[in-house]
Amino acid sequence: MDFWERLISVQPAPPQWVVLVTALVALIVVLANGPWLLARNVVTIVHEAGHGLIAVLVGRRLSGIRLHSDTSGVTTSRGKPTGLGMILTVLAGYIAPSLLGLGLAALLGAGMITLLLWVCTALLLLVLIMIRNVYGALLLLVTGGALVAISVLADSAVQAGFAYLVTWFLLIGGVRPVPELQRKRRRGRARDSDADQLARLTGLPGILWVTVFGLVALGALALGGSWLLAEVLDGWSLRP
Repeated sequence: MDFWERLISVQPAPPQWVVLVTALVALIVVLANGPWLLARNVVTIVHEAGHGLIAVLVGRRLSGIRLHSDTSGVTTSRGKPTGLGMILTVLAGYIAPSLLGLGLAALLGAGMITLLLWVCTALLLLVLIMIRNVYGALLLLVTGGALVAISVLADSAVQAGFAYLVTWFLLIGGVRPVPELQRKRRRGRARDSDADQLARLTGLPGILWVTVFGLVALGALALGGSWLLAEVLDGWSLRP
C-alpha cells in the first residue's frame, strides 16, 4: 500500500532554477551533434513504441520491434496493408515523442514526479517484450535500469531534476527529427520514410505529412513548455 500511495502522491515543485537548467541541458543535448547521436536512441525507442501501440489499438498484430546502433528502428505488424488503421500506425511514430513529452509535462504540472518515472519504466518494459534484436534489448535494459535506479534509490531532488530533464528532452527532441527527415527526403535517401508511406497510403504529398509531424512537435513543445514554465513565469510576475 505504501508503494501505491507513494506512486500517486503529489511532490512539491522543484526550485525554479531546476526547471530552467534542465531545459537548457535538454536544448544543448538536442542541438549538439555528439550528445544527440547518443540521446537520439531515446527518441527512437518512443518513435517505435508509438508505431507498436497504435498498431495494437487498431487491431493489427504486432510482430516485433528492432532498434539499431545507428539510432534507426523498425516496427513490424500484420494486418490489412491499407486503410485507416495502417495510416494511424504509420502516423504515430514521429509524433509519439512529442505527445509523450506533453503527457509527462501534464504529470509534472500535477506534481506526480514518482508516477512519471514509473510510467516511463512501464513503457520501456512493454517495448522490451516486443524487442527482436540483441542491441535493442541491451538498449532497453540499460535505459530501464537507469530509470528504476533513479526511481528507487535517488532522493526527491534528483528524481525531480531527472523527470524535468526527460520531459524537456522529449519535447525538444521531438522537433529535430522532422527537418532531418525532410533533408533525407530531399536527397532521395528516405524513399520508405513514414512520410512517404503515408503519401502512398493517402495520395497526399509526403511534404504535407512532414509538415503535420512538425506542427504536432512544435505545438507540443509550446504547450508542454508553457506548463513546465508556468510557476517560473508566475514567480517572475510576482516580483516587485
